[in-house]
Amino acid sequence: CFSHRHIIGRFPDYPAEEAGGSTAMLSQKTPEQVTAELAAKEEMALQKKAQKGKKEKEGGKEKMKGKNTQKTGKKEEEEGWKMAPSNFLSIMEEGNSQYKAVWQNRDEGRDFLQDHDPELIREEKREEVEEEIRVQVDELMQQKLENLKLAVDGEKSNKQKKGRKSEKLRKPRGASPLLCPVMSLVRRTIDSLYRELVEEGLLIKAKTVNLSDYVGAYSYLGTTLRQVDIEPMPSLADVRQLIALYGILPLGSQTVHEKGPLLKALLLAGPAGVGKKMLVHAICTETGANLFNLSASNIVGKYPGKNGLQMMLHMVLKVAKQLQPSVVWIGDTEKIFSKGVLKSEEGMNLKRLEKILPKFLKALKAQDRVLLVGTTNRPFDANLKPFCKVYQKIILIPRPDYASRSGKYFKRSLLWKHIILQNGGAITDLLNISCLAKVSDGFTQGHIVQAVQAVLSELRLLQMTRKPLRTSEFMTYLARQDPVYKEEEETFK
Repeated sequence: CFSHRHIIGRFPDYPAEEAGGSTAMLSQKTPEQVTAELAAKEEMALQKKAQKGKKEKEGGKEKMKGKNTQKTGKKEEEEGWKMAPSNFLSIMEEGNSQYKAVWQNRDEGRDFLQDHDPELIREEKREEVEEEIRVQVDELMQQKLENLKLAVDGEKSNKQKKGRKSEKLRKPRGASPLLCPVMSLVRRTIDSLYRELVEEGLLIKAKTVNLSDYVGAYSYLGTTLRQVDIEPMPSLADVRQLIALYGILPLGSQTVHEKGPLLKALLLAGPAGVGKKMLVHAICTETGANLFNLSASNIVGKYPGKNGLQMMLHMVLKVAKQLQPSVVWIGDTEKIFSKGVLKSEEGMNLKRLEKILPKFLKALKAQDRVLLVGTTNRPFDANLKPFCKVYQKIILIPRPDYASRSGKYFKRSLLWKHIILQNGGAITDLLNISCLAKVSDGFTQGHIVQAVQAVLSELRLLQMTRKPLRTSEFMTYLARQDPVYKEEEETFK
């Protein structure tokens, strides 16, 4: 410092934290290294110019060839689907190079128990410790340099001058009232907002449901139908796979969420009883996400007033982003995008929510693991233009097919067997599962659950040993319910 002062006439300025602090001083290079780097950069620039000249010449030749091909009518472009570059390939290559550098030629013969390697841990943590210590050392060095300047030259640092100015600017002129109700949430803690949302019933506890509990078979007939230009209905296994791809993986992994296609809203559409709510709870169970219930029936009357709905969504957004992963669920979401004009106070709030939802989605960034999930059994009642603008990804959930209802061609039990065993029933030869699967064509999983629970009462379970279950018992209760007709399926398509 003193030699620098003798040459220049003043003490040097300490590098700022943004410039790297002391690392910027220690990483300075010699004049020979700087000249060598400049020479290398000039050579690279000359090479790039030469390559550009070659490309321009080749481009001119290709244009001439293109004109000739246009005259002759020949096409040189390759036809067919071209795969886009993968966002995950760089991560896999980095892991592969790390394996080759660290583990490929490593002798693990003596490490039978496969314990941790303390030297590898020290190498990883050494950089973190050095960075933490460097910040503390920089603070001490800056303070010593300021003391030297003050003692020798009588100078005061620019930070102190700026600090005094900022203090003057920060002084409040007077107590001003809040202009907007949303501004009152700025000073509130996440804990207080979380508690309020729980007390209002907007933040609920998700049911413990795994994705594997959504049983259903894969439709092998779909490939045959596509060959005859007939698009089949998706199977329950397809639905389960799509929920994993678009719901569970992006919410459960930050890397997948950032590298994969950005999905902010997902719509689950299908008849009543096909398991839409169950899949919402399964997403939360598999990812450990918070579940916010913003269904039309749940938000009515809780935040009245002109700005109440906006404040509610602001609270949900703030807590959901802070405590991610989070799922914002809107049940019967077609009511928000209703075609008709609702004159009641409830209808006015719902129409206002239709306008605020796009702003809610716009506030979600690529790093936010927050997913808006809507469920509906009447999507055709909604105004489709704003409806599809919010829900750009739609999953159609159909009624179960014969393979999913019977499980005849699979080792594991599906639907009828699964639900009967789950409710305490026993399968015997007197119970014809194939007959039940055939008769229940058109009925959903909810219909089957209701029929099984109605038959397997406490008294009937006690009689199970001397009076086994029969097929006719379930058919009686099933016949009292309305199935999903083909006209409704076509409307969903």
